[in-house]
Amino acid sequence: MNGSSPFDAGEGDWLVVVNTAGQYALWRPHLDVPKGWRVVHSGPDRESALDHVERHFTTAVGR
Repeated sequence: MNGSSPFDAGEGDWLVVVNTAGQYALWRPHLDVPKGWRVVHSGPDRESALDHVERHFTTAVGR
């Protein structure tokens, strides 16, 4: 890498990870998923990952 963060918006695949508390985060597939988090979505771009979070987080809050 050239010193930029792997989490800067840009091209490439993105994951959505969630922990047992129901917190969501965007993650990069080339990084190890932190302990206590699991992958719930893998997509070709950041926008699809954000769409997944919006759809599922809204559903969880509406319960």
